[in-house]
Amino acid sequence: MSQSPVQVYGGQGTLAQSVLASAPEGMLIAPAWKRAAAFAIDALLITLVLTFLTGGVFATTLNDLSLLTQGAKSIAFFLVNWLILFMAGYLYFKYTGRSFGRSLGQRGFRIAIVHDNGTALEQHHWGPRAIAKLAYFLPFIGWFLFGLRDVMLARSGEGGYRTKIDQAHHTVAAVDWSLPSETRLKLK
Repeated sequence: MSQSPVQVYGGQGTLAQSVLASAPEGMLIAPAWKRAAAFAIDALLITLVLTFLTGGVFATTLNDLSLLTQGAKSIAFFLVNWLILFMAGYLYFKYTGRSFGRSLGQRGFRIAIVHDNGTALEQHHWGPRAIAKLAYFLPFIGWFLFGLRDVMLARSGEGGYRTKIDQAHHTVAAVDWSLPSETRLKLK
């Protein structure tokens, strides 16, 4: 007698539950493309604000490598621009995380950064996460080495659908509406 072509498997729960044993029922992991797009929006927002505050000078000089060949003052100006970008990025990610439980780009894509068990992050977690995110701002190395690596990790079950930052800080990027109601109330 031949086997039936239809087989019924027991429910495996959501993607988060299959990856993380401590994930609450119904929690969904945010797709990697949404996470990458949210970061791109955040980086664009930071750069636009800094460009506006400097009267359009910031964005044009940030990637002007010819400044490195024009003497000490130009080199210092170039390095100070990058220092300002890193400081602004740190402050942005730290304080939007503290205020909203996520960055503005993540909020726009309905992504929430939570602990493995679906609870909201405490205030002290946002500073170290913000420092780790600064690696993505590094030209070429940050985009192609760290950024692509983390997108690939966030897309694969091998990495637990989590980036290196998530793994280091024991966090998950979840779809905000799939979180438990007590966690959703803490997100603004």
